[in-house]
Amino acid sequence: MKKVCILLLAVQCYITGAEVLPDKLLSIKATFPFASSVLKPNVTPFDHCEKNVIPPNVYNIPEYEINLDLPAEERWTKVVSDRRAQIIALIENIKQNCDLLFGKSLFWMVNEFLPMLTETLPIEYRKELLGISSVTGLTVGEITLFNVFYEFFSVCTSIVARNENGVLYHGRNLDFGLFLGWDPANHTWQTTNLLKPLIVKLNFTQNNKTLYHSINYAGHTGILTAVKPGKFALSIDERFKLDGGYVGIAEWILGMRNQQWISFLTRDVMEKCNSYLCAQKMLSKPPLVAPVYFILSGIRPSDGSIITRGRNDFSIWPLGQKQRNQTGNWFLVQTNFDQWKKPPFYDDRRTPAIFCMDKEGNKDVSQTLKNVLSTRPVLNKLTTYTAIMSAQKNLLEVWIQSCPDPCWPW
Repeated sequence: MKKVCILLLAVQCYITGAEVLPDKLLSIKATFPFASSVLKPNVTPFDHCEKNVIPPNVYNIPEYEINLDLPAEERWTKVVSDRRAQIIALIENIKQNCDLLFGKSLFWMVNEFLPMLTETLPIEYRKELLGISSVTGLTVGEITLFNVFYEFFSVCTSIVARNENGVLYHGRNLDFGLFLGWDPANHTWQTTNLLKPLIVKLNFTQNNKTLYHSINYAGHTGILTAVKPGKFALSIDERFKLDGGYVGIAEWILGMRNQQWISFLTRDVMEKCNSYLCAQKMLSKPPLVAPVYFILSGIRPSDGSIITRGRNDFSIWPLGQKQRNQTGNWFLVQTNFDQWKKPPFYDDRRTPAIFCMDKEGNKDVSQTLKNVLSTRPVLNKLTTYTAIMSAQKNLLEVWIQSCPDPCWPW
């Protein structure tokens, strides 16, 4: 148990340094290799709103079917077989970065102890992870880490917006890879770049019918971004809290398993709920392993909300309730900080997003979202993809993002 606690503390220090130690973060920030170019005084995170953005290769993301009627071990075989080399490269990169920060003992503990966590997961998800491990040749511990990692460090932006005709659109940037290997030659995060080839569009089917669509990283079985046509769409953003997910993991390992894993809960919601209100209720109530923001949109003009979750509590910020410095009441913006608090100066994506949403207006919301989600620092060096969804329009567009210099590192 002592080694388990060491593992949990090491991973927590690694993935949540930005949330619990902002002063140290800023001192680290000043010493990174990108400091001399990206962080010069004359380089500001935000200086203008992008206009007339045309996404590159919107429909060139590989698409796969996840057939829920198949045995759980076989559902992901095609996806992970096609992306096996890229998944292995990603895990090796994470290993190298962990070795640099903590020494080789951390991944030894991952392989030693995370399979114990795998054995306690809901049976369907456990079997899926075992099947992915078998296809890739990676250990069960490594595959489990790959699947729970995103729950605790995805630095994202989500926006729900209503156009002037009452149609709701739901946009999101998924940012990942902070402090995971800076490439000084190309001014990029290594892990962020390794995730981009893993981006896939999935169609979950059952009884020969499509249930919902999602955007995933190949090998990650939970739901981070998804739309159920004619019903609702959702995305998740990490919530930075001092008592982050490591407490939940420790409790889970110690036998307190009434909590739910975030991305498995969202998958249950996508499979079981057929209305916005059902999804909102199901996301609000159960105890969670980690704090999070659920961003939800439906098909009625008022169906938009940010569900701010603690591990055992929740609050709902509805569409129409304005945030700080917001003029219009037709949109919601969520990053990684509570809506009722001022965002920290070292990571303020919310203020530029709100400013640009107000400036653009809601005449063509789909284009507005493309512009705003491509505006720096809403778009940054960590952004892997941008997605635009609408449950009412049965819409899911996604494209791989890049942020040429000058671009903020997060």
